[in-house]
Amino acid sequence: MIKKYLTKGFIVKGILAAFGLFLLIQIIPGGRNHTNPPVLNEMSWDSPETHALVKRACFDCHSNETNWPWYSNVAPMSWMLQMDVTRARSNMNFSEWDVSNGISAELIEKKVKNNEMPVARYLMLHPEAQLTQAEKEQLIQGIHQTLVKP
Repeated sequence: MIKKYLTKGFIVKGILAAFGLFLLIQIIPGGRNHTNPPVLNEMSWDSPETHALVKRACFDCHSNETNWPWYSNVAPMSWMLQMDVTRARSNMNFSEWDVSNGISAELIEKKVKNNEMPVARYLMLHPEAQLTQAEKEQLIQGIHQTLVKP
């Protein structure tokens, strides 16, 4: 029964239908608002090394300095990226630190140690954001020192 549906014509029609749907969803405007608001109040980092680690692993989502890659203009990826960045900025934004109340060094430490941040799907496309164990420890120590500075 299944064999009769797997004819060459059926497969070609399926591919054409999928391609047509892909083209059709490109006209939906959502997910292409790639604005980077101004940096209002970035943290005063304890060291350039901490800043470099945070920038490498966190800034694309948790700052107003997002680097929007080419695929951020292609649906449905554009929808997911826009949603992720919007959500991340609302949870913690290094570019609007005075607005990011309630974020502690302990919370950041927990997320980094438990490999919750950066998220796995981000790391698949951005391997440079993968931190070694030593870099994670340096980042955590730097965040603690940054947040306790007067």
